[in-house]
Amino acid sequence: MYSPLRLMRFAAVTLPALALSGCATMIVSSYMERGADIARYQTYTWAPADSLATGDPRLDNNPFFQERVQANVEKQLDARGFEKASERPDLLIHYHASISQRIDFNGPDRETGDCVDCRPYVFDAGTLLVDLVDARTNKLVWRGWAEDSVDGVIDNQKWMEEKIDEAVRRMMEMLPPRRL
Repeated sequence: MYSPLRLMRFAAVTLPALALSGCATMIVSSYMERGADIARYQTYTWAPADSLATGDPRLDNNPFFQERVQANVEKQLDARGFEKASERPDLLIHYHASISQRIDFNGPDRETGDCVDCRPYVFDAGTLLVDLVDARTNKLVWRGWAEDSVDGVIDNQKWMEEKIDEAVRRMMEMLPPRRL
């Protein structure tokens, strides 16, 4: 049986950790085409940019955003043994970013009865998607994506750079390693 003092210490340590983890809302995942073998690919280059808008003109016309995403992807690919090539690459790299409004209805707070002000929270959600496409067949080999709130991020260059860095790093950690 736990003493009240022990329970209070446990709560003092656990509750702040849970609160902080609740703030870490970035969701990162990936998909790999069945039968794809990353080991057979050695080189990459960027595919032509698409003409799809992100949903926010501040990003659509922001060369710093585009450069940061591309530099981070290249850094991660290089660290995994891939080489950038200008002629006849094995992989074409493509990324897309989008921003949309989302609504959080405070579901967990309602279920536990901890909700003092249970009004829906409207926020801007950003999604960054990176595709690795077989240059010969033009078929998707691997896709990684990250989703997170971007409230306040777009207007703060340093914060945006940190979010991009984290999103790309966490995505690319899911890319199976190349056997060298």
